[in-house]
Order: sequence, then C-alpha cells, then structure tokens
Amino acid sequence: MLPLEGIEVVAIEQAVAAPFATSRLADAGAHVVKVERPEGDFARGYDEAVKGQSSYFVWLNRGKESLTLDLAQTEDRARLERLLAGADVLVQNLKPGSLGRLGFEPSRLRADYPKLILCSISGYGETGPMADRKAYDLLIQAESGLCSITGGPNEPARVGISIVDIASGATAHAAILEALIRRGRTGQGAEINVSMFGVMADWLSVPLLNHEGGNSPRRAGLAHPSISPYGAFQPGSGPPILISIQSDREWAILCRDFIGAPDLSDDPRFATNVQRVRNREDTDAHVARAFARFSAEQAVDILSRSQIAFASVNDMAGLADHPHLQRVTVDSPNGPISFPAPGFAFADELRHYGPVPGLNRRKS
Repeated sequence: MLPLEGIEVVAIEQAVAAPFATSRLADAGAHVVKVERPEGDFARGYDEAVKGQSSYFVWLNRGKESLTLDLAQTEDRARLERLLAGADVLVQNLKPGSLGRLGFEPSRLRADYPKLILCSISGYGETGPMADRKAYDLLIQAESGLCSITGGPNEPARVGISIVDIASGATAHAAILEALIRRGRTGQGAEINVSMFGVMADWLSVPLLNHEGGNSPRRAGLAHPSISPYGAFQPGSGPPILISIQSDREWAILCRDFIGAPDLSDDPRFATNVQRVRNREDTDAHVARAFARFSAEQAVDILSRSQIAFASVNDMAGLADHPHLQRVTVDSPNGPISFPAPGFAFADELRHYGPVPGLNRRKS
C-alpha cells in the first residue's frame, strides 16, 4: 500500500509549481484530479520535445486524471463543488483572489469542508504590497536577487532550470504532508499559502546574511563564493575537473598529495578557509599549476586515492549517458516516456508511476 492511497486531491493548476507538488502526491498513491481549462494547461504547449509532447507536462503530470472545466459556467462550478465535497486536499495556483471570485472563497471552503487542506501557490502570497502582481519563475529569480549571484563576473544569469517553481512546488508538497499529519492528530484541515518570492528569499538566506554582514557575494561562475579552493580547473589534457575542499585538513592533503607542496598548508595566507578565500587568486593559481602537470585521467586517479571530492563538468549529453542515472518509464498518449527517477526510494518498496493523461482523460 502506498503512503497516500485513499487521499483525494483536486488540483486547479497550470505550469510547474503546483503540478510539481501534486505529481509527488500522485506518486505516493493519492488520487489526483487535475482540473484544466477547456484548452488545457498551457504547459502542454511549452515545447514538443517528448514525442510531440511538452517535456514540462509529461514530467509533472504523471499519474493524474485530467478533467476540463470552464469555471465561468454554473454547471462546471457545480461539478467542482462536488469534487471538493469529497476531497482531502485542494491545490491551486490561480492568481490571488481568483478562486474567491469564482465562488470558492477559502474561508467558505474551510467552513463547509473543515477537514479540507487548501494549498494556494502564488508569486507573492495572498497579502502584501505585491500580492496582485503576476509572477513567473524567471521574474522571481530576478526580483529575489537570485540572478545577481548567478552566472559569471560580467552579467547576471538565469538558473538553468525553473528553480523557483520547483522549490515552491517542493515547499507546497512538504507543507501538505505536514497538514495531513496534523489532520490525522486533530481532525482539522488547513489553509496553506506558499509565496514563490518567500520560498526564494528563504533559500537565499546565506548570501543575504553575508551581504548584511558586509560581505556581499559576487558572481563567481563555477567557483564557490565562500569556500576555496572550490571550482573547476583545467588539466594538461582532457576535460575540466571541479574539486571541493571543505576543511583545512583536506587542504593539507591536497597540498601534500596533489600540489606537491606540503608546506603550503602552513602558509598563513592559505592555512584557513577564510584566508584562502581572501587570497583566492593565489590559492587558485597554486591549484591550477598542479592540474596543468597532469592529464585528466592522472588527476582523477590522484584525487580519488587522496579522497578529495571532485566531479566532471558534464552537459546534458553527459547526464543522458551517466552510469549513475536511474530512470523511470511512464505511458503517455504518444507512447512510453523515460526520464530520471525521483531522487529518493523506500528500501522495501518498488514504486510504479502512473501515465501522463491526455486532455480530459481518466487514468486507464
């Protein structure tokens, strides 16, 4: 038996954030009814990368049923009301206030369905000076300051995935699970409001605290802003290798086994991480000269024997062929689709994942 079998979820959702949360609920056995506009979730049209289907949609809507409703119509609002009467969870990411204008004001739903868990995801939350502003992933990346610490020295950059949406969906998923546990103890439902801006601000606590402490972070490409050496270096031949030194003990090992200068670890300019960061240019120069003496294969061999953390600087081709990548396969209207498995697994459970629904289609 899956953990959420018997849980009924209604999802008035589109795009990424809310579908991420409900896809995880569906994976765990919840029955998820995805309410779509008559023309469908607009994420269905984001691209045609997967057998003519949207990569976003197939990834985030496995295991759900699709139900098209025009909530401007009285009959379809009545159908939604009947769904909510039997639901445990309602997830929605409409613009703030939209649900109330359709006749489903959260306060009314909580009064009529006291065990219902209502989770709303929006750009800036339900209240505050920017609550009415439209918000999408990149807009929040920019507004929160995430772009200012992303990219190389010359200009800010977008994080290469929809990190705000995914983070917000993961936050909503965790909050819904907490609410289900609490309901099991108290019998009471909950109203949860997830702010995409708030989620990103929380995740940006470390750079914000550094800024407020007088050390505002700068964009450093593949280098770490507060640890050194932690970045990519080019061997004499072969692809670049990214190393991470997390302690002064590891630095001493690197100096002895890789750089070939054990006394360097006692040099006051490099003896502690704080000093190495202050003298990053010189620190990196010592490491870069050492890398230049070795081929990539030789460097990997020495780093492995010394138990220094390192990684290849891969691209998507490298991920597609990666020996550690685990995949799952799900059905879709255009045939089976394979993509990376969720990053956790129960040791005593082999989980299977439901199909991607066509528009207004029940699971087969």
